[in-house]
Amino acid sequence: MKNYKFINTVTGWLVFIVAAIVYLMTIEPTTSFWDCGEFITTSYKLEVGHPPGAPFFMILGRFFTLFADSSNAAMMINALSALASAFTILFLYWTITHLAQKLVDAENEFSMGQAIGIIGSGVVGALAYAFSDTFWFSAAEGEVYASSSLITAIVFWAILKWENVADQPQANRWIILIAYLMGISIGVHLLNLLAIPAIVFVYYFKKYKATRNGIIASLAISLVILGVIMYGIIPGVITIATWFELMFVNGFGLPFNTGTIIYAILFIGLIVYGIHYTTKKNLVLWNTVLVAFTVIVIGYSSFAMIVIRSSANTPMDQNSPDDVFSMLGYLNREQYGDRPLVTGQYYNTPLNPQNPYVDTKPYYIQKDGKYVISDIRQKPQYDSRFTTFFPRMYSSQAQHIQDYKSWAGIEGKTVQITNRQGESETIKLPTFGENLRFFVRYQVVHMYLRYFMWNFAGRQNDIQGHGDIVNGNWLSGIDFIDSIRLGDQTNLPAKYANNKARNTYFFLPLLLGLIGVFFHYQRNKKDMWVVSLLFLLTGLAIVVYLNQYPHQPRERDYAYAGSFYAFAIWIGLGVIALSETLKKWMPETVSAIAVSAISLVLVPGVMASENWDDHDRSGRYTARDFGANYLNSCEENGIIFTNGDNDTFPLWYNQEVEGVRTDLRVCNLSYLQTDWYIDQMRRKAYESEPLPITFTEDQYVQGNRDVVYLMNDPRIKGAVELKKALDFVKDDNPKTKLSQADNASYIPSKRLFLKVDKEAVIKNGVVPKSEYDMIEDTIFFNFENKNYITKDELMVLDMIANSEWKRPIYYAITVGRDKYLGLQDYFRLDGLAYRFTPVKSKQDGIYFGRVNTDKMYEHMMKDFKWGNMNDPDVYIDENNQRMMMNIRNNFNRLAESLIEENKTDSAINVLNRSMELIPSEVVPYNYFSLKLAENYMAAGALEKGQEVMRDIFSSYKEEMDYYLSLDYKYLVSVDEEVQRLMYFMREMGVTASKYKLDDFSKEISDSFNSYYQSYSTLN
Repeated sequence: MKNYKFINTVTGWLVFIVAAIVYLMTIEPTTSFWDCGEFITTSYKLEVGHPPGAPFFMILGRFFTLFADSSNAAMMINALSALASAFTILFLYWTITHLAQKLVDAENEFSMGQAIGIIGSGVVGALAYAFSDTFWFSAAEGEVYASSSLITAIVFWAILKWENVADQPQANRWIILIAYLMGISIGVHLLNLLAIPAIVFVYYFKKYKATRNGIIASLAISLVILGVIMYGIIPGVITIATWFELMFVNGFGLPFNTGTIIYAILFIGLIVYGIHYTTKKNLVLWNTVLVAFTVIVIGYSSFAMIVIRSSANTPMDQNSPDDVFSMLGYLNREQYGDRPLVTGQYYNTPLNPQNPYVDTKPYYIQKDGKYVISDIRQKPQYDSRFTTFFPRMYSSQAQHIQDYKSWAGIEGKTVQITNRQGESETIKLPTFGENLRFFVRYQVVHMYLRYFMWNFAGRQNDIQGHGDIVNGNWLSGIDFIDSIRLGDQTNLPAKYANNKARNTYFFLPLLLGLIGVFFHYQRNKKDMWVVSLLFLLTGLAIVVYLNQYPHQPRERDYAYAGSFYAFAIWIGLGVIALSETLKKWMPETVSAIAVSAISLVLVPGVMASENWDDHDRSGRYTARDFGANYLNSCEENGIIFTNGDNDTFPLWYNQEVEGVRTDLRVCNLSYLQTDWYIDQMRRKAYESEPLPITFTEDQYVQGNRDVVYLMNDPRIKGAVELKKALDFVKDDNPKTKLSQADNASYIPSKRLFLKVDKEAVIKNGVVPKSEYDMIEDTIFFNFENKNYITKDELMVLDMIANSEWKRPIYYAITVGRDKYLGLQDYFRLDGLAYRFTPVKSKQDGIYFGRVNTDKMYEHMMKDFKWGNMNDPDVYIDENNQRMMMNIRNNFNRLAESLIEENKTDSAINVLNRSMELIPSEVVPYNYFSLKLAENYMAAGALEKGQEVMRDIFSSYKEEMDYYLSLDYKYLVSVDEEVQRLMYFMREMGVTASKYKLDDFSKEISDSFNSYYQSYSTLN
């Protein structure tokens, strides 16, 4: 076919257009939850995000935002992901057609049938990946994974282009391009580096005759190259810079950064000389190596953006990497700790009794013209007698230990240890077999193969699963197969059956891909092993490297997109396999057209149809609006404490990008444990004045007052005044330190108090006039149940002590109670944030503090925006549902408070608004929904309350009927849910009796007894 090359090129661009249109139609129009708000913010204003940073992505994102105003900046960065994903599909198409060409027997040029089969392979494989669950998810949001996938696609395509021209004199320019892209990829995400072994094998198979020793050597070389980049170039270039910096600043007394500048000059000079020398001497191999190294470094140099912007003290400046020492820690992600990989501890391996902690890296700060060590990081040293090879169960968190035991069925082996007190103790360590069982069951099957099957067999729903049969599993749509794994699928409760992410492909993508694998192996073993390397190293190798603990905070399928990309190649090759096979029984052209058309409909067609509704984020503004609502809950010049990604990043996005409430200061308590973040909080940002932190930099720098111990000194009677306690902590006098704990700071009392300046409270409008008589004279802090406070808690106490009631202090409603310092009885709910006030109220059941009903009603009913969350056409995933449950609880809390104030009409309006915004079809009822029905009845709307309660009861019955219909082996995995529902049902019976709904109460009681009897029999 003479026009094949032209048609192949045009078809690739048509596939790109299809993908681009789909992605641009389905992107989220503004920020999303998790890291997107941070990435959009850092791109829009070139600020410094979390380690190890993504400077090249920032630059790309900033370029895209040049074409939009602040309100559309997020959409433009989401469009960057959409277009990057579409280009990934383009290069995937060309990759598939390149590999497919080698699988057909063509003499001079392709026949019509062969050309159609090859192009059909590319279209089907590329679109199958385009409409796959994981890849489409990343294509619709402003995250790094779409851009990362694009670089992976280009480098893999580029090595195949090199393969075509390998014998030509200038072929190595493709190698240099690949090296440059690898360097750039470091500034996006490191996942791309895992394509290196596949690239090396393409080179090896083209240049050398394949032998066993050659294959082993090539694999070793590829891993060495990967290691050199990951552990040599990335940290090594900066590590050497730290040596020069120390020598020239501390050794020779020169200004800061002198050593770094001299090192940079020498480094560049040596590279230039090396390239010149190898060119002059015609050392082709070494010249290629040097040039490749150079372009990697040039690509890597995007990280200079991080240092430059950090030096400008941007409002978001995470880790403050403005010198080579902090930059090295930033690149190494030192704030996240590490995990054992080759050898290490089990979750209950004891520390070495003689040497439990060892010093590792010093922490340098700039002081008096030199670099001074303020802290030396320590690493736990475990008793080597009880460590293991290939440790998989290492986390000592209680939840993780419980999950380890569940996943691995741990019985353990009994060993005798000597604890740190020198006493003999018996513990049960996991066996190595149990260690491997956890690896296979959880890390491989649950955290990889489950995601793989999501993409190529089908998905049960978008509710995160932790091993039970009803949430987050893969699903094929073939009932007898699914029922064997997950129990009967014909009588599912509505909340599962109607989940938009219930997508079934009937194994069709998987089967077509497996056909492609076998055909690839049969026709071209070398290429098959190359694709296999890409598949394994971006899949199972990541599983081994990540060594994930159970109960991850969210699904992690995005980490394995490269592996799914490789399998999509085989899906495409499955088309040419079927076409080549069927031509034995029908005309070649007919078989190619038939196979391509049928495959297009049954694989990408089915995937697009099934996945559209749960990947279409158009019209969803929840993350943006929820973030703005948190900010707008606060009074002017306030401080709002947050703690997690989803209650921080949307707020940052609103302030930094859209300019919402820049008078407020968002203070992340997780970060407040670090000196660099405290530095930032002590600086002015936009209209927000510095936070009232009186500790000086020397007093909170890392290594100083990271933990402050709490002790009851018998010489001190009663509580200690807060400011005096803080002054005691600030004092560097050795008499104020604990000599037995390395001179650590401490507070000599577990009871503190703060005298309340009532005049300041009234003057600053902290409480309304109606509460003037309720202002406390003294606020007490009771830490009897604590032995120490952390640096973030110390800083919060300092702010409270020194705010003098001039700046409102708030906690976001999503902050956990463990961060409240026991002050929750002084909280007042003003919207989506609790304000700290000097008025005390008693805890009432599940609630604490009190409600400012006037202000909260104004916020919840009029001021706040809700992101189109009640639009039935807008996809609300589990993460959004969790946020909406918090909002439903807030509406309930407001309604209950209005009822207590005899404002029943307003309470009913609030409840109606809650039902309108958060329908049960979108966010299923839970235990707290019962308060919704009860509040209706308490407000006098008995019929409405009964209606809601009956709806809740029906949903409970539907779930219980389903669970109890399951065989016992399936019921075990949902046992906790069954017990929870029975508890809810019993509480509902109490509520029905309270409001004299006798018939309904009896119906509930009868159902409960029936379910209880059935459940008891099964157990």
